[in-house]
Amino acid sequence: MIFYRNSHGRGMEVSGIVSDDKKIEEKGKKFIDEFKEFISRGSVMDLAVGMIIGSAFTAIVNSLVNDVVMPLISILIGGISFSEWNIKLGTGDSAPVLGLGNFIAAVIDFILIAFVIFLLVKAINKLHFKKNEEKPAPTTKICPYCKSEIPIDATRCPHCTSELADEKEA
Repeated sequence: MIFYRNSHGRGMEVSGIVSDDKKIEEKGKKFIDEFKEFISRGSVMDLAVGMIIGSAFTAIVNSLVNDVVMPLISILIGGISFSEWNIKLGTGDSAPVLGLGNFIAAVIDFILIAFVIFLLVKAINKLHFKKNEEKPAPTTKICPYCKSEIPIDATRCPHCTSELADEKEA
C-alpha cells in the first residue's frame, strides 16, 4: 500500500492509482500489439502501394488536364482561360472572388481521371489471362434406363434396379 501526504498533512492511499497505471500500461501494450498486427497485414501494404501509385498517377493526369486538355478547350471556346472565369463579390482589390473557372477545371480533372482509370481497368481486364481451370472429375453419371443421377461407380441403379454395364466393357 502506498501513502501520499497532501498539503494538509493528511495521508492518502494511492494504491488504486498504481494499479490503474498498470492497467493503462497493459492496455497500451495490447493496443500497440494490435496495431503491429494490423499494419503487417498484406491488405494494408497493398493499400499503401496503391496510394503511392495513385498519387503518381494523379500528377500525370493533372499534367494531361492542365497542359493538354485545358488549352485545347480554351481554343474551342475562344482562347479564354478557365482561370479567368471568376465572379467578384464586391468592389476593390480585396473583394472575395468565386473561382468558377478553377471549379470547372477541377470537374474536368475528375472526369478525365475517372475516364483514364476506366480505360486502364478495361485494358487490364482484357490482358488478364484467366486460368484454364480443369473441371473436376465427375462423381455422378446418368442411368441409361431411368435417366436418374447415380454415383459414377454404381453397378446397379438404385432407382430402377437395372444392372449397369461397365463403360470400359461397352
